[in-house]
Amino acid sequence: MSGPRTAPPKRPATDTASDVVRWAAFSCVPVPVVLVWYGTSIAEAISATLGLAAVTWVCRVLLRESERGAARLPAEERAPHRGRHSGTGAGAHRGGRHSGGNTPVD
Repeated sequence: MSGPRTAPPKRPATDTASDVVRWAAFSCVPVPVVLVWYGTSIAEAISATLGLAAVTWVCRVLLRESERGAARLPAEERAPHRGRHSGTGAGAHRGGRHSGGNTPVD
C-alpha cells in the first residue's frame, strides 16, 4: 500500500500572449536573411521585415486587450450589476401597451 496521494505541484500559468509574440518576433529575424539569400533586394527584405514587425506589434496589442477583457469578465460576474435595466420586475415601469386598461373599446 502506498501513502496518501498528494496533488501534483501546480505549474505557473503560462503567458500565452507573450509566447506568441516572442515566437512572432523570432520569426521576423530570419525573414530578411532568407529573402536576400534567394535574390530579393536588401530594400525589399527590410521593408518585408518592417511589415512583419508592424503586424506582430498590432497582434501583441490585440492579444493584451483580449487578456484584459478576459480578466475583467470574472470580476464583473462577481459584482452585482446595477445597470439601466436592473431592479425592475417583469414589465414594471416600462412603456408600451397595457392590458386590461380602463378605456372603452369601440
